[in-house]
Amino acid sequence: MPDSDAKQFDTGQSPSATVKPTRRRKAKTDAKNKPRKLPPYHVVLLDDDDHSYDYVIEMLRCLFGYPEEKGFTIADEVDVRGRAVVATTHKELAELKRDQIHSYGIDFRVATCAGSMSAIIQPAEVEK
Repeated sequence: MPDSDAKQFDTGQSPSATVKPTRRRKAKTDAKNKPRKLPPYHVVLLDDDDHSYDYVIEMLRCLFGYPEEKGFTIADEVDVRGRAVVATTHKELAELKRDQIHSYGIDFRVATCAGSMSAIIQPAEVEK
């Protein structure tokens, strides 16, 4: 008779039989199962005559963390070309950054300034 403290169960197998651990399937790494990247969008700053270079440099430093040199380069591009890409990111963050530009406020350096600068978002070209 078995010991009363040890419980035995009849599994229909001999006591020396072992149970094999179940194997986990490896994740497939083919192209079908790769996570898709979100499509990129450009945040495009538009030119106007109501904002100074200093305003643009300050705004880009505050909203994007750009150093003064990069801010000046972008301000100059906006002035010369009428527009400049200030960031490329996924759509949700691009919309946030555009909205932050729109709400940054007036340029106190320009007496005729009536509000913030304008910006748009547009799909970026995806290289394949």
